[in-house]
Amino acid sequence: MGIHLVSVGAGEWSGEHDDDEEEVGYGPRAAALNDALRDRGLPPFTSVPEEAPFVRGSGLAFEEKLVPPMDGFVALCEEHLSAAETDLLCGWTLLVPMSLDEEIRLPVASRYTDETMVAGAPQVLALAERLAAAVELPSAVPATSDNLDLTTWFRDGPAKDLAATRPGPWADDLDTAFYVALYLRAAQFVLRRGSPVAYS
Repeated sequence: MGIHLVSVGAGEWSGEHDDDEEEVGYGPRAAALNDALRDRGLPPFTSVPEEAPFVRGSGLAFEEKLVPPMDGFVALCEEHLSAAETDLLCGWTLLVPMSLDEEIRLPVASRYTDETMVAGAPQVLALAERLAAAVELPSAVPATSDNLDLTTWFRDGPAKDLAATRPGPWADDLDTAFYVALYLRAAQFVLRRGSPVAYS
């Protein structure tokens, strides 16, 4: 249970393997996105990789659980980003591996919202990198998120021990650092793998 951020494979994206628990599967969102892209003179987004077999640390899938409170992260965004940038970073419900000058709002419900807000991973990555620099996010943060790697590292793993030996802005609020890492790694994954990431 709870809110997860997950990668979407080709079968789900096309609507062939829609999750029965979702009110609206990914197929309608994919079709609406392609219509919106065509309206903007952009090519459709069709080259989604198939879901890969699970191999821990492979970086071929993305799954994290949004457990900690976000208050500190939102405050960090407000301190270092403009209101529009904060809305972009925190407001998307679908992240895609293409550059978008502005977010695209689709009149298709996602699991938690009445519409789908699509953001481009290059734009989200640039914002997340600014926050990572601001909190001096350590390189020891897991680079992959195949199976709750970030969630485990921050909540049950070595984050607290590292914070004691390597203090810094990141160590002052591990919940905030988790979300910085989450958005950073999500954008990096989308660009590396070419797979969209969505809330589930």
